[in-house]
Amino acid sequence: MADLDELALAMPQTTKEVSDDGRPAYRVHGKLFCVHRGRRADAIDPDTGDRLDDVLMFRVADLGVKELLLSDARGIYFTTPHWDGYPAVLMRIPDLERLDRDELRDLVEESWLTRAQKRLAKEWLAKE
Repeated sequence: MADLDELALAMPQTTKEVSDDGRPAYRVHGKLFCVHRGRRADAIDPDTGDRLDDVLMFRVADLGVKELLLSDARGIYFTTPHWDGYPAVLMRIPDLERLDRDELRDLVEESWLTRAQKRLAKEWLAKE
């Protein structure tokens, strides 16, 4: 989570809001691009039946990117019926360790790009 925090806050004009129970939400221009979700009925632990407390949501560019991530053989990314037709993927926090830092950076950057204003995104891409 420290890497996620560092990478997200390195993106231009990103703000971090922390909920009363300590869950971060990252926004650019007030638009959410990554969040640590609260327990929801749509994400259940298959072994215990409990609502998952460790789920991150990342925005993605489109449904094609979503399908590509969901097809990752490592099984890191998932979705639920709540997110059908919506360009976002879910991931459990422990699975962050299965991504190398470059892969996590790419995920954060791509997520940020989906919500940043076009001018800002173009400026940032030109510097990369």
